[in-house]
Amino acid sequence: MNKLQIMKIARNTGRSLLTEIESKELMKLAGINVNDTKLAASGEEAISISRQIGFPVVLKIASPDVVHKSDAGGVKLNLKTSKQVGKAYDDIMQAITAKYPQAIIQGISVQKMARPGVEIIIGISTDAQFGPVLMFGLGGIFVEIMKDVSFRIVPLTRYDAAEMIREIKGYPLFEGYRGQEPVNLSILEEWLINISDFVEKNPELQEIDLNPVFAYKDGALAVDARVILRANP
Repeated sequence: MNKLQIMKIARNTGRSLLTEIESKELMKLAGINVNDTKLAASGEEAISISRQIGFPVVLKIASPDVVHKSDAGGVKLNLKTSKQVGKAYDDIMQAITAKYPQAIIQGISVQKMARPGVEIIIGISTDAQFGPVLMFGLGGIFVEIMKDVSFRIVPLTRYDAAEMIREIKGYPLFEGYRGQEPVNLSILEEWLINISDFVEKNPELQEIDLNPVFAYKDGALAVDARVILRANP
């Protein structure tokens, strides 16, 4: 699926919020390495996909009406058997239908469980005065508590990207804090530049939320993605 196809889907359905799978496909076009995700419409299909991609896997609710999936009971991690996948599928559907009875549910996404890394967040928001603004910081479920982030106005230079990474308080984690492997800063800088360039060239993009991104010594991987399109670009 290319960028034009994704934009066409959004226009035809009237949605501004893309699904996780659509968002990840879009991020691939921006040069971002994502954890490939497939959509299951039943527990049996989720089990079949899990066997294809290999255990352990992660299941997540796929719904434009459920933004904070973890808080709603819509995420199950580290599922190692078909039985666990089947039960997780049923548990997620029950939790979401109970909490969001009017929600449109497209299915449940299945993806390979990623290896742990330093969790970061990369995001784009649109300021009324300055236009697209890029955010970088420590990510994961505690991002709203830690609030350890930096900001730059798009477009970014390589110097801007390097400076963004190094000015957050959690930067020592990237250097290999207490025996942990250091992360590849050059790749993170490249990601920031790629997203900046992609947003500058595509004014349809209003918001991007990559959280978490796992940063490693040998690369980086976005395991969740959310993209919101502008109503009138």
